[in-house]
Amino acid sequence: MTLIETIRKRWLAALAMAVAATAIGAVFGTPNAGRAASEAAPTNTATPTVSGTAQEGSTLTASQGTWTDSPASFAYAWSRCDANGDNCAAVAGAETSSYTVQPDDVGGTLRVTVTAKNADGSGQATSAPTAVVKPAVAANGCPSGTGPIQVADLAPPARLRIDSLSISPGVVTRSSSSVTLKFRVTACGGRPVQGASAFGTPVPYNQFSTGNGTSGADGFASMTLNRLSGFPAARRQHLLAVFARASKPGEPVLAGVSTRRLAAFQVNLG
Repeated sequence: MTLIETIRKRWLAALAMAVAATAIGAVFGTPNAGRAASEAAPTNTATPTVSGTAQEGSTLTASQGTWTDSPASFAYAWSRCDANGDNCAAVAGAETSSYTVQPDDVGGTLRVTVTAKNADGSGQATSAPTAVVKPAVAANGCPSGTGPIQVADLAPPARLRIDSLSISPGVVTRSSSSVTLKFRVTACGGRPVQGASAFGTPVPYNQFSTGNGTSGADGFASMTLNRLSGFPAARRQHLLAVFARASKPGEPVLAGVSTRRLAAFQVNLG
């Protein structure tokens, strides 16, 4: 065999090996080639949301949010938080996209955490907190429980009551430049009502100014009425009549759960 023939055979053998390697690479691929797109866990681009009314007995529904890298599945976990959406703790067994609000949730908020998974890993995102959860309202319009009531949680046919009225000083005199009116707002069998709009004015109306206030957690509201030129209303006036009203903010003052009362206090003109 000549030198030229030897070189030719070696060249053809090398070429055959190169072609075979190329064919194998085309079929099976080389290590790490073409895998960048699939080797990425889901990333959240729009956080999950919660729809529904945050009230005991209502059902909330979570959206999964928006994710990159084509998640194959989603898992849900609900958490019970404080009124600001902080200090959250997982709700045992609450692991689906819907959740029925429980009595233990009243006064706090709820969040849902969504876990998105694909073949390359998982990612998590948590919703914003719901509104503060309200108690359930019974057919009589009263929220569940035995303690103070937020006026916003009352509904007809429940009605507010003005349980007591007092005035300071206890006896109104010619020297009284102002008086302080105080009354207690309750509902649903004597439970104190917080947040009721309170209004008071003497009758006739030009004796002292009108007053406005808001009932506190104990149900009491107070207001200062300043003396006007119409007091005393008569030379021998013995009583100061006062009209008081309690209502739910945003409702008509003569409808809804509002109430009113007329009381009289002693006057001593000396």
